[in-house]
Amino acid sequence: MTSQPRSPEANFRQAELDRFGALASRWWDPDGPQRPLHALNPVRLRYVADRVALRGADVLDVGCGAGLLSEALALEGANVTALDLAPELVRVARLHAKETGIDVDYRVQPVEELAVEMPGRFDAVTCMEMLEHVPDPSAVIEACTRLLKPGGTLFLSTLNRTPAAFALAIVGAEYIARLLPKGTHQYSDFIRPSELAAWLRDAGLVLQDVSGLAYEPWRNAARLTSRTDVNYVACATKPA
Repeated sequence: MTSQPRSPEANFRQAELDRFGALASRWWDPDGPQRPLHALNPVRLRYVADRVALRGADVLDVGCGAGLLSEALALEGANVTALDLAPELVRVARLHAKETGIDVDYRVQPVEELAVEMPGRFDAVTCMEMLEHVPDPSAVIEACTRLLKPGGTLFLSTLNRTPAAFALAIVGAEYIARLLPKGTHQYSDFIRPSELAAWLRDAGLVLQDVSGLAYEPWRNAARLTSRTDVNYVACATKPA
């Protein structure tokens, strides 16, 4: 059994929201500042779709940005609710969904608040590339767990706290190749798989898989790998 929901009031950094909000207008540009995210998105979707029957499923996308994964999930037939705390991103997400005719319920709302409003509602929850950007990742995991139906699955991706991740995700991606804006990541916020596993266990979830997620900038493509020393993706289930 998990503890009572925590207050969402302090579980964000305004500077982070401002940084990502400033990228909103070019979020859907495959050659723009979110170019690596466009490459990662098909792999993230396949990782989820291989483990959850998406058609007709109720799915929550936490930290949705401007909706890359949210729309992809909806196109697979899922009923998608998507959250982000940057109003600029949600505005762009809603506009893009309207233009493409894709139905996603976008909300500017903390996941901890939604967990009080809609406990046990979702077959799957995705939280990709977000945990390393909040002060208390374990609180996000607790909230996601509350939102899952019994038997539901939580999907997460983040960055490992290793020298390789520092070299590639910060020095390489932000300062040398300039694939990402400078300041996108802080090394101290990266999360080791063992830390993530402990938070999942404390929330009452059962870890099912941890896989590496490799981005290859020379061909702007991504793939799953056995190496988890930089990016990795994980899934855990809520006991039925």
